[in-house]
Amino acid sequence: MSGASILVIDDEPGMRNFLTKILGTRVKRVEQAASAKEASQKLDEAHFDLVVLDNIMPGGTGLDWVTEQRRKGFYADAILITAYADLDTAITALRAGVSDFVLKPFGANQILGAVSRALDRKYLRRDNALLRRELYADTGRGQLLGKSEALATVRAMIEKLAGLTTPVLFTGESGTGKELAARHLHSLSDRRDNPFVAVNCAAIAPDRIATELFGVMESDERLKPGLLLLADGGTLFLDEVAQMPDQLQAALLRVLEDRKVRPVGAEREIPLNLRFLFATNADLQKAVAEGRFRADLFHRMNVMQIKMPPLKDRSEDIVELAAMFMTHFSVSMGMPPLPLDDSTLLKLRRYDWPGNVRELKNLIERSVILGAFPEEFAGNGGFSGAEAIENLDLVVQRHIMHLLDMCDGNRAEAARRLGVSRKTIDRKLAAWSM
Repeated sequence: MSGASILVIDDEPGMRNFLTKILGTRVKRVEQAASAKEASQKLDEAHFDLVVLDNIMPGGTGLDWVTEQRRKGFYADAILITAYADLDTAITALRAGVSDFVLKPFGANQILGAVSRALDRKYLRRDNALLRRELYADTGRGQLLGKSEALATVRAMIEKLAGLTTPVLFTGESGTGKELAARHLHSLSDRRDNPFVAVNCAAIAPDRIATELFGVMESDERLKPGLLLLADGGTLFLDEVAQMPDQLQAALLRVLEDRKVRPVGAEREIPLNLRFLFATNADLQKAVAEGRFRADLFHRMNVMQIKMPPLKDRSEDIVELAAMFMTHFSVSMGMPPLPLDDSTLLKLRRYDWPGNVRELKNLIERSVILGAFPEEFAGNGGFSGAEAIENLDLVVQRHIMHLLDMCDGNRAEAARRLGVSRKTIDRKLAAWSM
């Protein structure tokens, strides 16, 4: 309730002020309208979660106004204040989509109770719609794990941008955790209690894109909200933006410029309060140069860019990620975890991971299911668990061997990068029988 915006519509100043006073300290925003005309103008200027209106007003009833607004694309719940609640009025109100009645005379607790119930139902419908969608989606959940310098740079930029409304474009190879980073940014922002809605632009059929994103007026003149409206107040994350069809590029550009959305078949453009985040593993500048992506949309998206590092550039995080995935899959599938011994961890660290974090995650999941690592990662039964992960000598060994791989076995170059002598590398390798 505290984050809601409410429009109070009544021709009597005393009633408007009374409702504003009791609601103003409990919700985010309350605005007033003295007439149906003024209320319509308010809806064109800003989005409201709930409208509280009197039924008897000059120039028509509150029910007439709600019915008219529904045809235009009204996206708010409504509470009707009335002195009369006969059967005809009740049926008309239900058809118009009124959430509740409050009979005159009423006290503060009655209106507060009606508002609380209406908002609870509204948020429950929204949460259910988003939950059903996420149940069938491969969402990027989890923590942004790792202590590498490359990931620390990403974290620092995310923390710097979290409190702003600036669009952010996440780039990087497939599997580097772009959606995970976007969710992390949302969790640090003041929108964290509102929805984070992820949309894969490549996964929606072209003939469904408009209704999925922008919503549609259905045959009974009710608005079925799209993902932009369901995300209102929160964050919309558009992934695989390079694969957006031309029609969506044009429509999205207008949304970014006007901060309004017009559902399919609706007359009104509905104001939006959204943070936009984008992601791609493609070269958008090249797509713009080749005429496959709109330059004006690219510049709107690319205000700030965060490039996610490939796993090979943050290899020191591999051990921590592998341990986390092992715990996650063994618990979620009810299967015994595999031992992460020093030999396996060294092999994981030295592998190039062309599929990035997603490839590592899939490897651990597959290995838990099969009960063994593939031969190229199988261990020799040495140190395992915390001892293998935290033992300083093993940590040093993994780091030096990874650097040698990067230097194609050139010990002098590896020593130079480490800031040690060539003899130090030789002694270490001799001690490890390598």
